[in-house]
Amino acid sequence: MPRITRREFLERSVKLAAMMGLGATAAPRIAESLEQLAAGQAPVVWLQGQSCSGCSVSFLNADSPTPAEILTGSISLRFHSTLSTATGEIGMEIVHRMIQEGGFYLVVEGSIPAGMPEACKMGEESIASLVSRSAQKANAVIAIGACAAFGGIPAAENNPTGAVSVPRFLENEGIAKPLIRLPGCPCHPDWLTGTLVHLLQFGLPELDGFNRPKMFYGRLIHEQCPRFADYERESFAQTLSSEGCLFKLGCLGPQTHADCTLRYWNSHTNTCIKAGAPCIGCASETFASKADFPFYRKGESNKA
Repeated sequence: MPRITRREFLERSVKLAAMMGLGATAAPRIAESLEQLAAGQAPVVWLQGQSCSGCSVSFLNADSPTPAEILTGSISLRFHSTLSTATGEIGMEIVHRMIQEGGFYLVVEGSIPAGMPEACKMGEESIASLVSRSAQKANAVIAIGACAAFGGIPAAENNPTGAVSVPRFLENEGIAKPLIRLPGCPCHPDWLTGTLVHLLQFGLPELDGFNRPKMFYGRLIHEQCPRFADYERESFAQTLSSEGCLFKLGCLGPQTHADCTLRYWNSHTNTCIKAGAPCIGCASETFASKADFPFYRKGESNKA
């Protein structure tokens, strides 16, 4: 990767400040935290439990900075099951050494099979045991994605593995650490990068009652919806992709906290609602929790 100039580095810092909802005046402190991350002063260990790896894929879709810029210049990612070049025994040696040394930020993707630990193992050790040992030595724990944050699809009602969210697992283990939930299916790459930078430079971000950063999850999608005016005029869409508010097609924007409609996805080009599909509430605490959870509903009759 070519070495970036000082000007490019500062431009990246300004973009990061903007994505965190901070002004350009915060750019120098953002740049300082990026330098700390790049210098390995804030190592990151990323473990994967019961998940589809969608949050890892989403992270690889990061834009401004790109995944290559983040991985080689912004984050000291010491281990990731998919992205690390070290595999097998060498990879496990890195994980064990990091746990022994402590002082890292632990990112956990996926839920924990608390009722069937053998359902998810890494290096002959259950992911439950690895997360427990890692969390005890970490500076903070970040539960990334719907599955880690609230249980998601693996923890849906009647799941055979007894899957639970990372916060619930840590609570059951009696482990008290600074904990941040970044729900979403998947988690937006900005939410993770911004949270790591905030932890380094400003400390724990302001959190809501579910330990979600208010800078990303402070408002309902409904309040920031580009179709909010249609809702106010009671101009409701009759079919997917048609004009009008999607509420009567089951949109869960009125009960889901996230900034998808302002931040956009896929290099900031589109969102579910802009594409004509209702919000399915993947960032909400109740997402897929019931066996009969409807991903798409019809016939909503009441206003939000």
